[in-house]
Amino acid sequence: MHLIIPYAASQALTSPEVWADLQLPQLQNLLNLLQRDQVLQDADDTPPHLPHERLQAQALGWAHDAACLPWAAWHQAQQGQPSAEPQAWMTPCHWQIGMDQVVMTDPAQLGLSDDESQQLLQAMQPFLQEDGLQVTWHSALMWHAQGALLADLPTASLDRVIGQNVKDWMPKHPVARPLQRLQSEMQMLLYNHPVNDVRDGSRQYTVNAFWLHGAGTLPPTTPTSAAGVSTAAASPMIAAVTVLDALRASALQGDLQTWRQAWQQLDATAMADLVQHHQATGQGTLSLCSEHAAHTYTAAPAAWHQRFKRLFQRTSPAAALQALVGHTNV
Repeated sequence: MHLIIPYAASQALTSPEVWADLQLPQLQNLLNLLQRDQVLQDADDTPPHLPHERLQAQALGWAHDAACLPWAAWHQAQQGQPSAEPQAWMTPCHWQIGMDQVVMTDPAQLGLSDDESQQLLQAMQPFLQEDGLQVTWHSALMWHAQGALLADLPTASLDRVIGQNVKDWMPKHPVARPLQRLQSEMQMLLYNHPVNDVRDGSRQYTVNAFWLHGAGTLPPTTPTSAAGVSTAAASPMIAAVTVLDALRASALQGDLQTWRQAWQQLDATAMADLVQHHQATGQGTLSLCSEHAAHTYTAAPAAWHQRFKRLFQRTSPAAALQALVGHTNV
């Protein structure tokens, strides 16, 4: 049982009140039982995929540093629709265009309805099809794309780009040139779209761009069973490796109170489950992740001096989480 916790700490939440009186008793139990044996740290040249994605890719048997992590194709396989065709996720979004940079607003802040999303996709379809992209609606902020253009297209994770200058993350590979042209065409198309006219009149963010992410072709050796690796927002009991994203939204929004509440809920459920699993089997792995680091704790046997050190030098949850954002060294 391996739990991966994205946004266990966040660069957006680093003030002293983040850690004050943070009570996570089950995480404390795990820190007492497990030992840290792997540290994944972004280099100065930040990779396009976040640490928790690279850990999940590693669990799937993919190269964790690959330019393409085909999450869209993997998701379809988990839904019983495996395909050898290149696929990607497409997310409608708002780019704030300034003098020196273009910044992506968190798509969640759009409050885009299903009907609005479907209308926008319908208007874009002729242009997408012209470039050989078959795009189907999955949810308001997640459209599924398929086509040869996506085969070797390195794309940055959506979360890497939120709040950042999109020009720093646009694919620079030659195969991305049609994508860059398509982005320009869509900006012109969407500028006067009726959905955006209504949204602009009600002072809502308009949809003026899209972001492709999770592009690529599913490696043939990828496990297709959902019992191998899963993504969930609640406590798992079946999957060998589970990514719990309950902290993501509050971290991206910098919402400290909601983030702390979500952590306490995770502590009472997923962390408690892992403690019980360790007590029953002697096994268990926990990966705590931030935007630029991941620390993995396992149940590897400890030498006597390590057990002695743990007894008198216990790492607190606050210290373990602060280490993910560079504030402590544990």
